[in-house]
Amino acid sequence: MRYISGGIALGVTLALGGLATAATAAPAPAKPAAPAVSGYAPSELVLTIGYGDNAATASIQRAVTLGCSSGGVGSHPDAPGACHQLRMVGGKFDKVTKAPTNTACTKEWNPIVVTAEGVWEGRRVNYEHTFANPCALTAGQGQVFNF
Repeated sequence: MRYISGGIALGVTLALGGLATAATAAPAPAKPAAPAVSGYAPSELVLTIGYGDNAATASIQRAVTLGCSSGGVGSHPDAPGACHQLRMVGGKFDKVTKAPTNTACTKEWNPIVVTAEGVWEGRRVNYEHTFANPCALTAGQGQVFNF
């Protein structure tokens, strides 16, 4: 009996030892790929257009996203063009919205407000500008608020 039980114990030891060896011989799980590193500082914005005197009371009509860290992505219809325009003015939204124009608009007061919130080249942005009417908006905004 002793021989049989010892033989069983020896067989169990060999079987478990084989499992342990098989478990340690398995390849290590693959490491997840590192996120891609961009050459630009973060530039991710939400742009809105709404009717009203200011952003707090405006009725938002349209909103888009604009990501410029990789050349121009998001729901903006011309993201590359808008990013290019912002880079040309150093991210200064006043230079976009207050650019001089030769377009003649009526003097009616039908205010429309644009906003930009998010991050531009690593700094927080919270910009708001009110145009007298929709004509004034389309006359001077260029690509950034053209959506």
